[in-house]
Amino acid sequence: MILLDSNILIDIWEPDPLWSTWSGHQLRSQALLHDLAISPIVYAEVSLLHSTPRLLDERLEVLDVEVLNIPRQAAFLAGKAYQQYRRKGGTKGNVLPDFFIGAHAAVLACPILTRDTRRYTTYFPMVRLIAP
Repeated sequence: MILLDSNILIDIWEPDPLWSTWSGHQLRSQALLHDLAISPIVYAEVSLLHSTPRLLDERLEVLDVEVLNIPRQAAFLAGKAYQQYRRKGGTKGNVLPDFFIGAHAAVLACPILTRDTRRYTTYFPMVRLIAP
């Protein structure tokens, strides 16, 4: 299994001139090797591109992407990563989506397909990233 970051789906659905080719190629390549999944956090982030849940679900089904629930262990780990972030001077006032996604991947011991590695490498160094 591989978790997708929202930026991959956004690159494909809202063709980004810099990243849509890379993201599309990686998604197709990884789909040959792994089951593809997203967390409810990514579902919420990409919902901004859709007028109804049905339309989003249909697009995910075409890509054969499953939406996985976040295990409690991952939610706990996301909170701990956020705590570490705040202690290092982070200014965001709530647990960031990347912490939930990174913790989810850490608990499942699966890689993340992303093009934004910044928080993952800092707070989840045990998670393998597939990134440019």
